[in-house]
Formats: sequence, structure tokens, C-alpha cells
Amino acid sequence: MPEDLSCSAAPEAAGTDAGPPTAQRAAAEGFRSVLASVEAGEREEFPLPGSGRTGHRFAALRAVAEVDLCTARLVEGHVDAAAILAELGAPPPGPGERWGVWAAEPPGEGLTALRKNVDADADDGSGWVISGLKQYCSGAHSCTHALVTARAGDERRLFAVRADGDDCRPVEGTWPAVGMAGSDTPDVRFTDVPARAIGGPEAYVRRPGFWHGGIGVAACWYGGAVAVSRVLGEAAARRPEPHTDAHLGAVDIQLQAAEALLERAAAEIDADPFDAHGGAQLRAMRVRAFVESACAAVLDHVGRATGAGPLCHDARHARAAADLAVYIRQHHAERDLAALGSLLARPEGAR
Repeated sequence: MPEDLSCSAAPEAAGTDAGPPTAQRAAAEGFRSVLASVEAGEREEFPLPGSGRTGHRFAALRAVAEVDLCTARLVEGHVDAAAILAELGAPPPGPGERWGVWAAEPPGEGLTALRKNVDADADDGSGWVISGLKQYCSGAHSCTHALVTARAGDERRLFAVRADGDDCRPVEGTWPAVGMAGSDTPDVRFTDVPARAIGGPEAYVRRPGFWHGGIGVAACWYGGAVAVSRVLGEAAARRPEPHTDAHLGAVDIQLQAAEALLERAAAEIDADPFDAHGGAQLRAMRVRAFVESACAAVLDHVGRATGAGPLCHDARHARAAADLAVYIRQHHAERDLAALGSLLARPEGAR
């Protein structure tokens, strides 16, 4: 959902870079710029899910994604962190802070949390330290703080940490991606990083907002698909050609349906923010599955209609298409469809 809890593993690697790649620098600057403009009141904010303005939240995420999907990935992580902190009763991000949500838990080493220096008179969640390797940490070089999942004994818990110190270091060479390169998502090595527990054991995945946040990711996918579709609209406008027009029509109905489903989901979240009716998981799984399929269809139709030209000679389109193809793989295809079918057939097994 908002952060993948079951990605395939990526090996730790060592290496040095002369500096962050161009895509990474551009996305990081876009990340800072979006958050600064929100703090300054120069652009629309990202309302919390269930606040009565969830549709505005999804629209704001879509708008960032239409400009750059990697920037949107970083912004989505920050606003998801803000929503998590609010839902679990923790203070919000402060001015100038940039947060990520690093909750992927593929096979491998992972993070371990130990409790130290406990003040029995003021148990505010402090006094923990975290060590180990966390994979898929988007914004590793630009986030000042992060929410991370870690094992505390037999329990999985969520912790807030500072992410910009020497005790929390990205492992160079572990994000060689082409698509979503700018999202800056390497492994990060934690060495006795001070941490504050947020919520109780399993609170991160058991809250209704876990599913609401997953739809926010789908809103970013949708914005990326809109961006990819532009070259097809431009090609169709240049000259009449029935096959190009047919592909444009097919793309239009996919995008219209995805937009309508996101709007409906936003209204349903606002009507039941705490999931009293138990529909949040099913809603999120349906929306994510459909938006992913719509994005895949857009990529296919645009490629078939416009050929190799835009992919080879239009750098912005090539990046958008490559980024979208990678980003929608946060949906796990048949595995997630099987989970949806299982939930429909046996709803009593839902978590």
C-alpha cells in the first residue's frame, strides 16, 4: 500500500559517486520546492485523508505527478508521513522538514529496534535505537526525517528517526534504476539511530489510513499516465489519422474511468474516515488494481500509436514513460489481484 511491505530483495553494494545524478538532483529540488511553496501558502496544501477534502489531496498529488513522477514520489512520502503522524497522535512535521516513509520489508537483514534509557515517569516512545539495513528508502539523500518499520523482539513497530545524520547512511550503488531514478531509493544503513516509537505494535498497518494512503499512491500513478498521454494528444492534433484517433479514444476512456474512481474513493473516505463500515481495504485494493491497469493501457496505447520517436527523441516523455512503468509495479499484479479475489470470496479473513 503506501509503502510496499513485500518487495523483492536488493543486495547491498558499495561504491562512490561524484555527486547525485541529474534526475535525483532535479527530483530533490522539486521536493523542496513543493513543500516550501505549501508552507508559504503559494500552492494548494495536501489535506489529510478523511478531512472532508480528500479529493483535493488526490488532485494535488496528481498535479505534482503530471510534472514529474519522481518528485511526486517524494512529496507523497512526506504527506503520507504527516497523515500517519496525525492518525497515531504524534506531532506533525516541522517547518523545513522533509519526511519519508520507509516501510518496505523484503527478505533480508531489516531493522532491529532496542529500548534503552527508558524514563519510567515519561514514556513518550523515546529511548529506542535502531540498527540494520532498510531497503527501498525513497528520498534517502534529501529527507531530513523518516518513519521506518523495525522489529522490536517479535513485534513490528513504527519509529520516527532523523535521516540526515552519519548514523543513517545511504548505501551507494543500491539504486541503479533507470525508471524512477530520481526517486533516490537506495538501501540505508542504520547504526544505533535514536528513534521514537509511533503508536503501538503493528499500528502502522492496522490503522484505516494505511488503506487511504494506498489510494494516494494511485493518484500519483494517474497523474503520471496523464503526462505520458500528452504526446498522443499532440500527435492526433497534428494530422487526422484513424488509428491514432482510435488509440487516443482508448486512452481517454481509461483516464476518465480512473479519475472517476479516484473521485468516488475520495468521497467514500470522507464519508467514513475511520472505516466504521469496514470498506477501506476492499476500496483501496480495487482502486489500485484498476488505476494500475489503466496506466498500463495508456503506456501501451501511446507506444503503439506514436512509435519509437517520442521515446528516442523526447527526453521528457521518455523519462515519464520509464518512471510510470516502474512506479506502477508497487502494485504486485496477479499477486494483488489474488489477494483481492480472496478478500471478496472470504471477507472474514481480512485484516
